[in-house]
Amino acid sequence: MTIKTIPIFHQFFEPISSTYTYCLASGEGREAIIIDPVKEQVDEYIQFLNQHHIKLVAAIDTHLHADHITGTGLLSKSQQCSIMMGKETAAECIDVGFSDGDCYDFDGIQFKAIYTPGHTDDSYCYYINGHYLFTGDTLLINATGRTDFQHGNAHHHYQSLFEKVLTLPEDTVVYPAHDYNGKTSSTIGQEKKHNPRLQVSNESEYVSMMNNLNLPKPKQMDIAVPANRLCGLTS
Repeated sequence: MTIKTIPIFHQFFEPISSTYTYCLASGEGREAIIIDPVKEQVDEYIQFLNQHHIKLVAAIDTHLHADHITGTGLLSKSQQCSIMMGKETAAECIDVGFSDGDCYDFDGIQFKAIYTPGHTDDSYCYYINGHYLFTGDTLLINATGRTDFQHGNAHHHYQSLFEKVLTLPEDTVVYPAHDYNGKTSSTIGQEKKHNPRLQVSNESEYVSMMNNLNLPKPKQMDIAVPANRLCGLTS
C-alpha cells in the first residue's frame, strides 16, 4: 500500500484537560476535517483554517468526552460544517452517524471509522490514509483509556485493542486524544512493545487490571457530559 502523507496537519494542545485536537487537509485551498475539538480553542482553529485557506467540512469527535466541552457545535455554526460521530453516541445533535468500517473521502483525506468500544460505548478510532490512527481515549501513549464510566467495559476494551487496533501495521502512527507527559505520537509497534497495559497474557488479566485502577472521576465530568450531548451548545 502506498502511504499517503497529510500535506496540512496540525496538532493543537489544550492544557487544562491535556487534550489533543487535529486538523487535516490535503492542501491549501482544499477541504479540511477536525478531530476532537475543544470549545475554548475554537477561535484558534478558525484562525488556522483561514491562514491555510481551507474549508472545514466535518467536525468529528472520537467519543462523548467527559473531561472537556467539545467545540463541534460552535464550529458547525461558524463554519457550516457537519458534526460527525459514531451512531452509538448519546449526542443529540450530530449530522452524520457512522458505523464500524464506514469510509469517507474528504477531498483526498481517506478516512475509515473503526468502532472500538471499551473506554465508552461510543468510542471510535479513525484510520487515515492507511497509515495514521487517531485513537481518542482507546489507546494512549504508554496507557489506555479508563473503562469505569459512560458504559465503559474492560472486556470490550481488550477486544477493541487486541482484535482491532493492535492488528494494524506496526508502523501505523498513533495520535491519541490526550497525553499527560508531553508525548505527541507513537506507533502501533512501540505501544505493543512498551505500553505497560498491553503486556498482559489474556483478557482476564487486562480486565482485572482495569477494574482496579481506582481513578478519581474527571474534574469537569458533571459539566462536560451533559454539554457534549448538545455538542457543546449549552446556551
